[in-house]
Amino acid sequence: MAVKDLKTVFHTQDGVIHAVNGISFDLSEGELLAVVGESGSGKSVTMMSLLQLLPMPPAEIIAGSVKFDGVNLLELSPSEIRHFRGAKIGFIFQDPMTSLNPVFTVGFQIMEPLREHMGMSKSQARLRAIELLELVGIPSAADRLNDYPHQFSGGMRQRVVIAIALSCDPKVLIADEPTTALDVTVQAQILELVRDLRKKLGMAIIWITHDLGVAAGIADRVMVMYGGFAVEYANVGEVFKSPRHPYTAALLETLPLHGSEGGERLLSIDGQPPDLIFKPVSCPFAPRCSFKVDRCLEENPLLKDTEDGSVDIHEVACWYDLRKGELRE
Repeated sequence: MAVKDLKTVFHTQDGVIHAVNGISFDLSEGELLAVVGESGSGKSVTMMSLLQLLPMPPAEIIAGSVKFDGVNLLELSPSEIRHFRGAKIGFIFQDPMTSLNPVFTVGFQIMEPLREHMGMSKSQARLRAIELLELVGIPSAADRLNDYPHQFSGGMRQRVVIAIALSCDPKVLIADEPTTALDVTVQAQILELVRDLRKKLGMAIIWITHDLGVAAGIADRVMVMYGGFAVEYANVGEVFKSPRHPYTAALLETLPLHGSEGGERLLSIDGQPPDLIFKPVSCPFAPRCSFKVDRCLEENPLLKDTEDGSVDIHEVACWYDLRKGELRE
């Protein structure tokens, strides 16, 4: 999958909200890309834009391309994009409590995409549904097909949602903060499940999260978003070892392992996220950045490779070189 210069806006009574502002990234086969950033940074809107899942209007994708299997997904009609949703690209939504329809059995909801996209008969879909529930670790799978979502715990509901997303053997799985509503123990179980499924199925995964600890544990690459922009994009080890954007560095400083050692207070990032109703012309993080210079308030830097001689790409959108402690040329 190759995403280039994706831009999405929302038309509201108060004006145009610039939610996604030129996002570009590539996703290789079998790769896990973590998309991190605070609430409102544009993570979910970006990924929902890929499959035209946003209500249009008020949303509008005004620029960009999403190439997948030789097709630009943004050029497809609503009926054409349905052949990609679920069938080739699975999507796990944020809240397992609301992702499942309460009036249909779990079995029906797993079998529906199988019959729609794979052309299976009812009996074939039932057997496949049982296999999927077993794959995601739900015991007595055959007996649970006729149960309704309210008869499952939060963790088990999330496993069902994952089973639905995997039902048609997608090449890409997009997971939108799938562990946010779960307790810590269940979160760990779901993360372990995703690691195992990735090894077995070899699919590429985009994992949206605001939890840097989760990203560190499962990702190959990390894209850091702020104010609708990608501000850093690199190998996961590089991001945590040597962050190049002040926002990424500030996020890492807020982690308990950095800020609470010796009983000290946790650090926080002063200021507020940008108001996206104003068209961005300067660096969106500048008002909160301790390294800002006049140029930051006048011109927004593009995401560029740091060109530090390493094999892996490490791209950053900043006029200041954190590693050298000086302005970039």
